[in-house]
Amino acid sequence: MCEKGTSVLSCVVILLATVTFGQLVRADEFEEVFRWKLLDFNNTGTNEDGVFFPEVPDDVPEMVALNESFSPYHNLPMGVTHHKGRVFVTVPRRRTGIPSTLNVIVLDQVPEGEKSPKLVAYPTSLTNELRSPYLPDPKKLISVYRTRVDRCDRMWFVDTGYLEYPGHKKQVQRPSLWIIDLLQDRKVRQFEIPESIVAEGYGMASVTIDSSSDDCEGAYAYIPDLAYYRLYVYGFRENRMWKFQHEFLSFDPRMTGFSVAGVRFRWNDGIFSLALGPQLSEQEGRSVYFHAMASTSEYRTSSRVLQNETLANVGGYDHLFTHLGERGIKTQCTIHQYDPQTGVLFYAEVNRNAIGCWNSARNFDPENHGIVHLDNKNFIYPSDMTLDSDGDLWVMTNGLPRWLYASLNPDDYNFRIWRQKPAKAIAGTICAPDA
Repeated sequence: MCEKGTSVLSCVVILLATVTFGQLVRADEFEEVFRWKLLDFNNTGTNEDGVFFPEVPDDVPEMVALNESFSPYHNLPMGVTHHKGRVFVTVPRRRTGIPSTLNVIVLDQVPEGEKSPKLVAYPTSLTNELRSPYLPDPKKLISVYRTRVDRCDRMWFVDTGYLEYPGHKKQVQRPSLWIIDLLQDRKVRQFEIPESIVAEGYGMASVTIDSSSDDCEGAYAYIPDLAYYRLYVYGFRENRMWKFQHEFLSFDPRMTGFSVAGVRFRWNDGIFSLALGPQLSEQEGRSVYFHAMASTSEYRTSSRVLQNETLANVGGYDHLFTHLGERGIKTQCTIHQYDPQTGVLFYAEVNRNAIGCWNSARNFDPENHGIVHLDNKNFIYPSDMTLDSDGDLWVMTNGLPRWLYASLNPDDYNFRIWRQKPAKAIAGTICAPDA
């Protein structure tokens, strides 16, 4: 059905898009949980002036004399993770004036009907506070893109240690992998990523955790590097990190063009997301799906390959990374998630402002890919998608290209968090088991 006031031509375009790109959900689309015009925090300052970055002397270099007073427009949320009644929201430091890069919303503390709650620094404001004048401090968080929670109630994320201020980019400190026990809100480990792995941390925008609740010590973190086109693997038990390099980790030069909300741009982002698929065998472990953002191809390897540190160091693993297939036109995406209950792989497709899907029981062909949610008005640029312990999908949309290359309207709702159950999401689409 077309909305009242929509032209006949627009209706035809919408219907054609539905037929071309897969059947839209007939049942429930994603539920809007929160929305913001601009973000607000309960910790926007440490003094009456709202300056949370201490004043610096006049004779310091320009890089350390920037204005760090709270700037609402500069705060763009990127990641969302829900775990047992708390929603964690990340705000990478891509501009000045960001009070906290890692934040939390406690759901039962949000007043009924409140759709734009203030963010609270996590684990503390002090942990998120920049140290004057941009000095390294391993106890502080510089910039976090996305978080993930494992089966042992631990939250994992990479602090890139990198400020992405236009004209003032700076690696403040070594990037590091943080692991926090969410039952105690206590950091259990911090692993500083050595220079032998990577020179700078700005390309580590996501992390995927491979773990089981009966062996918390045996967890692995898979960290894609979209800038250096590498894949890093961290073993919790080994407390070491190793890296893989492969041509499939780079971008597709044919797919660097994007068009989002009227903004056209080119990105050459390489490997962006990994998703853990079904168990293959005891010997092979699980399927691991991955893709570059500037690509419409999907690739696959196995968890046993990635967890083999010797193989990573010796090499000879090229044939163990395989091309799964093409998703179809305009299907460049950020994050994807595999739902073990339905066997469906979900894609956050930025060019189409949509969540796409593929049932892993079928061949990986464009005609077997569908859409479970598409909204060119309120679902602009799905930047993150996670699956919580309740089996719900959570999505962040943030209009990033507008923020980068045009402008956001502070009178409109620009950022949203969405939620849906996978089985409901795929109902009536080609991804449903009985389709």
